[in-house]
Amino acid sequence: MPESRTFSIRTFGCQMNEHDSERLAGLFVARGMRPVREGESADIVIFNTCTIRENADLKLYSALGHLKADKARRPDMQIAVGGCMAQKDQERILERAPWVDVVFGTHNLAEAPALLERATREGPLVDIWPAPDPEATRDMAPALYAVRESDFAAWMTIQTGCDNTCAYCIVPSVRGGEISRPLEDLVREAQLLTSRGVTEITVLGQNVNSYGRDLTGRAPLFADLLRRLGELDGLERVRFTSPHPKDLREDTIAAMAETANVCPQLHLPLQSGSDRVLSAMRRGYTAERYLTRLRAARAAIEDLHVSTDLIVGFPGETEEDFVRTLEVVAEADYDSAYPFQFSPREGTRAAGYVEEFIAPDVVRERFLRLKEVLDRSALRHHEAREGVIEEVLVEGPSRTNDAVWSGRTRQGKLVHFDPTASLRRGALVSVEITHGAPYHLRGTLLDVRRGPRHKTRLSVLAS
Repeated sequence: MPESRTFSIRTFGCQMNEHDSERLAGLFVARGMRPVREGESADIVIFNTCTIRENADLKLYSALGHLKADKARRPDMQIAVGGCMAQKDQERILERAPWVDVVFGTHNLAEAPALLERATREGPLVDIWPAPDPEATRDMAPALYAVRESDFAAWMTIQTGCDNTCAYCIVPSVRGGEISRPLEDLVREAQLLTSRGVTEITVLGQNVNSYGRDLTGRAPLFADLLRRLGELDGLERVRFTSPHPKDLREDTIAAMAETANVCPQLHLPLQSGSDRVLSAMRRGYTAERYLTRLRAARAAIEDLHVSTDLIVGFPGETEEDFVRTLEVVAEADYDSAYPFQFSPREGTRAAGYVEEFIAPDVVRERFLRLKEVLDRSALRHHEAREGVIEEVLVEGPSRTNDAVWSGRTRQGKLVHFDPTASLRRGALVSVEITHGAPYHLRGTLLDVRRGPRHKTRLSVLAS
């Protein structure tokens, strides 16, 4: 029997893109292909691109450039580019890299295998759907075929697109408006995942807090979804990303507090502490409104880990604006954060604010000042956990040292520890924390836990 064709998928960007790549892999496997092995040349190379990360285009074209000679030596090898950059740039990709066979967008990911087959007959082609097909978006099948890296942890996309108009963000342009998948379909997918041994599900959406609003025409369904996932046997942990602060409702906070398997972890992007900058960003909330909702979440949810995103140097940001950000960050007292220096994205409103761009050296200096405050807060939170016994879901050997294994607490904190010979990935273990560092914890393995260990948390919503 002839050897199956091989494929390799290279992913740029966020968790949403990584899950899209898992779905792509499943589609190719369903057609009899297999992932490339280490040291083997792939017959098909797919780039799943992103437009959010800085220099995303440079990284893509550099990677394509390295394949040009391979393509010349192996004309039967196929190269495809999909994802957000493909949706945005379309024909420009073939103009810059004519050795690419297929360019497909965010709305027709499921068509990628068929498009590559067409390209063998018709030559290079660009097939970009201008808008998503709601029925195709809500189709559960691609997710069920997904080839997942982990046997015990899975991502589950609950919506695509975004209805917000943040001035710095390209997502609504390349992924379209919000389309939610039916709640019952999501529950069935989660049930199937748990039947296959998955114990942790991370719910994905551009704005999970508004999930279901397009289905009901009124109130979102995110709190209902969390409670339904809480009823599933075998599902130990539920996480989600990302919520929008303006849509964080009391019913979601209550569902987090009262649903035992929903982890006490909240990623709540602030972006700026200045009301003037938040308005220019079109974020839809003030710093005080943000802090009020954060206080409500902390009051209701025991031992809540809070993380955030921040943009430094948004066009027009003054020193006074930045100082206000430092003040709000200090009050929010984050466990962890992801600060970024502003970088314009073609096609966004903020890319046109050229006359208000901040000098790079000023942005860099502010970034370092912010990072110092954030690192100090993270270290304080982690040092406070020294001596605490944590429930850790084992992920496997550390990326930098095979002799050390790593896992995550229920709050999502990274823990390194020395393993035992019988330890396996996906196990729940007890680890006593011995050292806290800004970006991780170090601990001593105590025992392997069996069965659910989370406890019910009661809601005490702030008024």
